[in-house]
Amino acid sequence: MSVREVAARAYREALPALAASVVGGLFAGVVLGGMRAELRAVPGLLVLVPALLATRGNVYGSLGARLSTGLHQGLVEPAFDYDERLAAAVAAALANGIAASLFAATVAVLVLTLLGEPVAPLATLVAIALVAGLLSGVALTVAVVSVVVVGFRRGYNPDTLVGPLVTTTGDVFGIAFLLLAVRFVLALGGM
Repeated sequence: MSVREVAARAYREALPALAASVVGGLFAGVVLGGMRAELRAVPGLLVLVPALLATRGNVYGSLGARLSTGLHQGLVEPAFDYDERLAAAVAAALANGIAASLFAATVAVLVLTLLGEPVAPLATLVAIALVAGLLSGVALTVAVVSVVVVGFRRGYNPDTLVGPLVTTTGDVFGIAFLLLAVRFVLALGGM
């Protein structure tokens, strides 16, 4: 294959994923813009949003890269059968995602308190981060594993798919489940 053919193939594989990423990011922005009431009801939540979204990308991007490498090396079969390596990677990603969410909520409360800014109680932000982290973690795990395995089976390079997929689904599911988590925690009397 010539350099031109390789470049053309890479663009054919990446452009649909990048286009979906742009649409997903815009959708997440619209949802965030519609969360004004929740952002006012939970002081400090806006500080938490970038941290929660960034951890989704980092944790589940790592899961996708690990899975992609395993597929390329033949260590993981491109099937939806039970695989110990895949199960361990998924469990680690979920645990890391939840732990990072809880840490981010705790640090947000500490920093805002030190700065003298209004902030919701620690239990409220931790509960929101826990619910959002768990729900988005499950959704991202399913999305990453499914797209990487199916893409690999169809001859696509999963490394090309992982980046845009994780950013798009992480933003969309992250914001949607954050909104759901805020409403759930507030309905339980979280303030």
